Amino acid sequence: MTYFVTGGTGFIGRHLVEKLTARGEPVHLLVRAGSHAKFERVVRQCADRGHLVSAVEGDLGAPGLGIADQQRAALFGRISHVFHLGALYDLLAADAQLVHSNVAGTEHAVAFAQDINAGCFHFVSSIAAAGRYRGTFTEEMFAEAGPLDHPYFRTKHEAEALVRTTCRIPWQIYRPGMVVGHSMTGEMDKIDGPYYLFKLIQQLRAALPRWMPLVGIAGGHVNLVPVDFVAAALDRLAHVEGLHGRCFHLTDPHDYRLGEVLNLFAEAAHAPRMRLQLDPRVIDALALGARVPREALEPIGRVIDELLSDAGVPSALVRLIDHPTTFDCRHARQLLAPAAIQVPPLARYAWRLWDFWERQLDPDLSREQRLRRAVHGKTVLVTGGSSGIGLACARKLGAAGARIILVARDAERLEQVRAELAAAGAEVSVFACDLTEPSATEDLIRWLAAREHPLDILINNAGHSIRRGIDASYGRLHDFERLMQVNYLAAVRLTLGVLPSMTARASGHVISISSIGVLTHASRFAAYNASKAALEAFTRCASGEFSARGVRFTVVNLPLVRTPMVAPTKMYDAFVLLSPEQAADLVCDAVVRKPERLSTGLGRFAQIVDFLAPQVTRAVMGESFRMFPDSQAAGGPADSMTPEARAFAALLRELHF
Repeated sequence: MTYFVTGGTGFIGRHLVEKLTARGEPVHLLVRAGSHAKFERVVRQCADRGHLVSAVEGDLGAPGLGIADQQRAALFGRISHVFHLGALYDLLAADAQLVHSNVAGTEHAVAFAQDINAGCFHFVSSIAAAGRYRGTFTEEMFAEAGPLDHPYFRTKHEAEALVRTTCRIPWQIYRPGMVVGHSMTGEMDKIDGPYYLFKLIQQLRAALPRWMPLVGIAGGHVNLVPVDFVAAALDRLAHVEGLHGRCFHLTDPHDYRLGEVLNLFAEAAHAPRMRLQLDPRVIDALALGARVPREALEPIGRVIDELLSDAGVPSALVRLIDHPTTFDCRHARQLLAPAAIQVPPLARYAWRLWDFWERQLDPDLSREQRLRRAVHGKTVLVTGGSSGIGLACARKLGAAGARIILVARDAERLEQVRAELAAAGAEVSVFACDLTEPSATEDLIRWLAAREHPLDILINNAGHSIRRGIDASYGRLHDFERLMQVNYLAAVRLTLGVLPSMTARASGHVISISSIGVLTHASRFAAYNASKAALEAFTRCASGEFSARGVRFTVVNLPLVRTPMVAPTKMYDAFVLLSPEQAADLVCDAVVRKPERLSTGLGRFAQIVDFLAPQVTRAVMGESFRMFPDSQAAGGPADSMTPEARAFAALLRELHF
């Protein structure tokens, strides 16, 4: 008995090959030129049975699978089972790609199996072949599928139709559910299906305490199966006599709703769960209410796309949230039961899937590589770039391959920083400028316009802070005016100067550094928070006006950072503050992800508390005002940190006091 496998170097394929080699028979794998590294991985996975695996060079997209005539002749009459797993398993792929891989590829595989007179053709289809059938889809059903309103669904259905109508040798069809990682190791090779939601769960964990109840949706039906079950089931069913011409569902007999699945992964991630889930009929009602002209829906669609993009969820998956199909797998279950092959409960292995994703697949693990892809060869201007957060950002961006422009008032200090970054291999230019002076900013804008490389990213970081209670500011209106000049008008003036170039190229990103104090309404920072709130309001308005023209805007709400700006407040020496490098990591994350707002978990939590119970915010800030007196510059005592105040600061260590 000899096997031939397409897609044998893929995720399901290599687990199947491991099962097949355990039978002690040769296994031939279709391998594209240039993919021999993947083939070697399969050989290593088979350990001491690796010698049974051989590569047959070819291409699924070519007639005859692109296999040389001599090789095809050598295989004629010797292959007992052809397993066709080669396909594009990607809900986000383009229509043409899916047709090429899933339909044409299956046509070529069927023709090849017939040409070499194989004993049986085993086609690994998908539950997607059922389309969005409303109700329970059985293993005997096929023509009843629909609607096939997604390219992936349609191409899997068309590929299965090819096998059923054109294959002249015995065939068997298998429809796995949505394949996830190994139930014992959590191993997975890519982010797909439910994994797109993991980043959202992680963000909720960072933003909210685990005990906070959430309101969500029950959603549609979700059928997940671990890869080890699928491989074991394929191996078993292929070797049971008398099954030719039949189809089997390799699915979980337990019917999960999307909300249940999200809660299981939230539990595994130690994140808050949805305690209240809306009935799926709510979604149906919304769908009925959405019967409005397409042009009226387009703005809503763009807003949804923005929200999903910020959470890392592809907008194309939204239409699958209310999937209406369940799958009957009784025949497959009966045949697999004697071998004790069954789908383990998701609750038993969800933590392994989460753990593997967080350790191996989380995009944030490759932060440096992602930053390099985002900024390499691009021009980034950082204001306030001679020290603190601005300098830390310049170091990270320069190391990632960006062309750096630093703007600050101190020409001598700027030159020192330029020399430091240049010595580290960065391409750096500097421009000494007081951004509160309109004429100086106009000079900077003209200088930027004359440069060879246009500005891609502007980071409005330059700023100043004053910590002084309002009752100590009665005769100091100039403090409010000065901060508006530095923190608001200077940033707006520069932004207005660079926007024409960005919009002309339909490309650009403006990042405004704000404060967590704007979200918490921090006491003694009225002047500072007002100026930063003004900058936020401008940035958020600009985001809506320019998003369709290719320019993105982001507000970054930073907590207290240990920079020269906070040095005059001596009590902060006892606080645990972010380092400039940690703050720069947040800014660089904004560069990569381009969200409308980026903050820490406590900042996001403060927003929610202020929305739901503003009196709580008022009470916390009132207590902080009582505990923490004015700075010495505003007439406060030299040593203002009582044990009570230290405990309060430790509890809410990111907040401004």
